[in-house]
Amino acid sequence: MTSRILLTFLKYLSLVVASVITLLPLGVVLIASLKSKNEFSNSGPFDLPVNLFNAENFVTAFVKGNMVQGLINTSFILVISLAGTIIIGTMTAYAIDRFNFRAKKLVLALFLIATLVPGVTTQVATFQIVNNLGLFNTLAAPIVLFLGTDIVSIYIFVQFMSSIPKSLDEAAMLDGANRWTIYWRVILPLLKPAIATVVIIRGIAIYNEFYIPFLYMPSQKLGTISTSLFRFKGPFGAQWEVIAAGTILVIIPTLILFLFLQKYIYNGFISGATK
Repeated sequence: MTSRILLTFLKYLSLVVASVITLLPLGVVLIASLKSKNEFSNSGPFDLPVNLFNAENFVTAFVKGNMVQGLINTSFILVISLAGTIIIGTMTAYAIDRFNFRAKKLVLALFLIATLVPGVTTQVATFQIVNNLGLFNTLAAPIVLFLGTDIVSIYIFVQFMSSIPKSLDEAAMLDGANRWTIYWRVILPLLKPAIATVVIIRGIAIYNEFYIPFLYMPSQKLGTISTSLFRFKGPFGAQWEVIAAGTILVIIPTLILFLFLQKYIYNGFISGATK
C-alpha cells in the first residue's frame, strides 16, 4: 500500500515538474509581451505588468512586423502542401499495400533510407535543383520541398492501409469499380483517422518551419510567420517586449490546434498500431 502511494506521488510529481519546466518559459514570454518598454526595462521577468490587457505590442508586431503577410503566405503554403501530402501519400500507400511488384521491397527500403539521411547533407544539391527549375524566391519552392520530403506521412498511411481488409476491394471490383474508384470512394474515406493525424503533425511542422522558407524565399514580401519573427532582430532588435508579443502570436495558432485536436493524434497512432 505504501509503495503504491509512493509511486502515485512520484507520478504526479513528475507531471507537475514537467508542466512547470514547459510552461515557465512561455509564462515569462507572455508577461513580457504585456509590458511597456519602461516596465520591461525596470522590472523582473516574473513581475506582472500594470495593465494586463495591454495589446499595443501585439498590434505593433502584427502590423509593423509584417506578420500579416507572413500569415497569408504561411496559410497558402500550408493548405497546398497538406492537400498534396494527403493525395500523394495515400496514393503511394495504396500502391504499396495493394499491389505486388518486383521492386516493392526496394521502394520500401529506399523510403527507410531517406528517413535516415539528414536533410542538411543534401541541401546543396536540393538548392541547385530548385534554382534550375526557376522556383527560387517563390512560394512554389517550399511547397515542392514539403511535398517531396514527407516519408513519415507515407509510412503512417501504409500502416493504416494494412488494417483495411482487401475483401472490400474485391467486393467493389465485383460491383464493377476500377482501382481509382476503389481508392477514391472506399479507401480514402476509411483513412480519415490517418489523414487527421498527418494533417495535425505535418501542419504544425510546416507552420513552424524556418530553415526552408528562410533559405529559399529570402524576399521579405515572401516571408512566412517564422521568418517574419526572425526579421524582428532588425527594426525591433532592442524592443524585446515587441519580440515577445510576436512570439506569442506565432505560438497561439499551433497551441489552439493541438489542444482541440490532440485526441486525434493519440487515437490515430493507437488505432493504426492495433488494427
